[in-house]
Amino acid sequence: MKVKTILISQPEPRVENSPYAELEDKLKVKIDFIPFIHVEGVDTKEVRQQKIDLKNFSAIVLTSRNAVDNFFRIANEMRYEVPDTLKYFCQSEAVAYYLQKYVVYRKRKIYVAKRTFQDLIDIIKKHKSENFLLPSSDVLKPNVPKQLDKLKLNWSRAILYRTVVSDLSHLKDVTYDVLVFFSPSGIKSLFENFPDFEQRNTKIAVFGNTTIKAAKEHGLKVNIKAPTPETPSMTMALEKFIKQAK
Repeated sequence: MKVKTILISQPEPRVENSPYAELEDKLKVKIDFIPFIHVEGVDTKEVRQQKIDLKNFSAIVLTSRNAVDNFFRIANEMRYEVPDTLKYFCQSEAVAYYLQKYVVYRKRKIYVAKRTFQDLIDIIKKHKSENFLLPSSDVLKPNVPKQLDKLKLNWSRAILYRTVVSDLSHLKDVTYDVLVFFSPSGIKSLFENFPDFEQRNTKIAVFGNTTIKAAKEHGLKVNIKAPTPETPSMTMALEKFIKQAK
């Protein structure tokens, strides 16, 4: 099977010369980006119902840019002036740099992990006396609270946004050679939008073990997997498959 069209179930990368753009040019394929899920912020009333008072926290754990956006959104809506003394613990450099949208970076205490939550835990261990806030969506990986509890920290989770299934009705009569998923929520969205979806000749690409599991639970045959030692990124996995398919 020759691959001509690919649908990525995420927003298009904002960076120039993204790996997907290079893949399009290199292998002469068409790649569309359509988010299968999106984020909606919760209102301040719901945050108060969670008994979250922002002034009680001396540190904040940030795992994504959505967490950053919604923390500062809620702070603004609650008319809470974020103090200069607040400590920021960021899971990656990308999240840390994104903070510059809201704060003067060099004037804040910002701690940056390499990439994983375990990397961040290793940093947090050195600051156990802080009172931590974890802004998150309604969907949270189970290992996150487990690792924070294991450290016996003073911490609270604040659900500030939700992951919501997007309306994909405009794709009803559209077909792609490859569908690419990065989360179980993307798989869920596919079947909520198209309960009678049949894979047939469509190839399914997935990133991560939890996504693979969700795909198989829905009866999908997974044709392309990442990360692997040979293909650590999705673009590398797609390129390998497309070349083999030719």
